[in-house]
Amino acid sequence: MTGLSKLVIATRESRLALWQAEHVKSLLVQRGHGVELLGMTTKGDQILDRSLSKVGGKGLFVKELEVAIEEGHADIAVHSLKDVPMDLPEGFALACVMEREDPRDAFVSNKYAALADLPQGAVVGTSSLRRVVLLRALRPDLKIEPLRGNLDTRLRKLDEGLYDGIILAAAGLKRLGLGERIREVFEPEVMLPAAGQGALGIEVRSDRADLLELFAPLAHQTTWLCVAAERAVSRAMGGSCSMPLAAHAVFAGEYLQLRAAWGDPEGDATLLRAQSAGSVADLEAAAALGTEVAARLRAAGAR
Repeated sequence: MTGLSKLVIATRESRLALWQAEHVKSLLVQRGHGVELLGMTTKGDQILDRSLSKVGGKGLFVKELEVAIEEGHADIAVHSLKDVPMDLPEGFALACVMEREDPRDAFVSNKYAALADLPQGAVVGTSSLRRVVLLRALRPDLKIEPLRGNLDTRLRKLDEGLYDGIILAAAGLKRLGLGERIREVFEPEVMLPAAGQGALGIEVRSDRADLLELFAPLAHQTTWLCVAAERAVSRAMGGSCSMPLAAHAVFAGEYLQLRAAWGDPEGDATLLRAQSAGSVADLEAAAALGTEVAARLRAAGAR
């Protein structure tokens, strides 16, 4: 097991995953720790010809990293929280959730300045079931085509003319210095983000008290409470990262406001929505708010 004198971070090898790992490394180096990265290819990176919902969901991006931690090859893994299954395997824990980048979705196109400018029947790329149902509610005339691969691969497919526009997370584009590719950012009222979108989580073995203590100062409590509420909606709805579900929380004064939306990718384009707000001081209260909103969604007919 690696000592605290030198920490090993398990990371996917996509440019965005490496940026995230380097970001955490720099914060640890500033605190006097030696850090090295262990680059890995996950099953989610290898299977590119099918949508994630058909091959096991976004958990495919984290399993190999967890095995590296379990076997002692790495101490921690840095994840985009929206890729992390709602229930971690036994023996694992989130040591911290870091301050969130922009949680919104972005429209990227080489020909059109906004989603509204797309002509009827235009081709838009996304492989997120959440984005599919939200897009269908906004523009039922569009042709929505699958789009897999890392951020650079998706942008290349757009540049090759395979799509009129694509939908990506604003956070990833901004982190890689690609903010100029964004033509339009969708406000949450228009396109509700995924649970945890834009936030980074640090995963460790739950028995590593040294690491839980080490990362406590890096935690951003406001972000953690928001994503705990969002992830609780997903957990109560069945736990899959690959369901057609959106959940987004923000603090308004002392109250946490949580909104969620669900759509049927096979049925009509109507979205079911639910929301609630409460005074939330800890992760348990945040999770309870998420469970309540999920119950309201199900009462409205979501499944």
